[in-house]
Amino acid sequence: MEAWPAERVRPAPAARRYEGWSFQSFAEGSAAFRVMEQSGGAADVCRLSDEDETRLTMALASTGSRSERLGRRYLRMRGHEGGCIAIIGFEGDEEDVERRRRHTSGLLRAGGAVSLGRRPGEAWLRSRYAGPYLRDELLDRGVMVETLETATTWANLESLHAAVGDALRTALGERGTPPLVMCHVSHLYPSGASLYFTFLARQEEDALEQWLAAKTAASEAIVAGGGTITHHHAVGRDHRPWMRAEVGELGIELIRAAKERLDPAGIMNPGKLLP
Repeated sequence: MEAWPAERVRPAPAARRYEGWSFQSFAEGSAAFRVMEQSGGAADVCRLSDEDETRLTMALASTGSRSERLGRRYLRMRGHEGGCIAIIGFEGDEEDVERRRRHTSGLLRAGGAVSLGRRPGEAWLRSRYAGPYLRDELLDRGVMVETLETATTWANLESLHAAVGDALRTALGERGTPPLVMCHVSHLYPSGASLYFTFLARQEEDALEQWLAAKTAASEAIVAGGGTITHHHAVGRDHRPWMRAEVGELGIELIRAAKERLDPAGIMNPGKLLP
């Protein structure tokens, strides 16, 4: 493969700062993220894990070191044991990064957050692309691992988070394969935020049927709970059954009319969008 010209390679930022923060709960963290975004103080990377994702993240990262034990003791003293971790990242020139970091730090502290320093943020940055490789290893060992995502308004974020998690736990629990369901906020907007779910369970012999049961339950919960059927994974065949609920009958007619006008032969992604 021909290499890109040097001038087209994106230069590394002059300054990069990633930090970890702790909230007492997912609800507290979500409220602080809302204030941060709506006040114009959001960082370049804003990721808030719920309690279960935080618990697994900390277990996987645990070394048993003295500094780790002291850190956990400190969080207990501050009432943050069993809380939620947030990763906040800034990139740009040094002066801009420091100015924005100070502003955002003030907003986070006002929202109840406790600073964990740079180590958690830098650890996340180093390992952020390892997830898909771990997923493949788990699938080979009989563990079902899947992700799904949605987005909704700030006012609806907590209830949708609970509804989708409950739907996955019920659907898989009834099959005798109770799951671990985790979630994080990864994208912020003035009107709302995304929810990105990861769930793990013992894999059945018919893994496709098991996956379909979980996917259907979660999608029904998303639609009933006022979320969008997808935030960034797109629609396609998996989400097509819920497209009518997403855009309504008029929306379907509009998309169909546009497709008939622009793609009369039906060669562009056939069967991927319209129910």
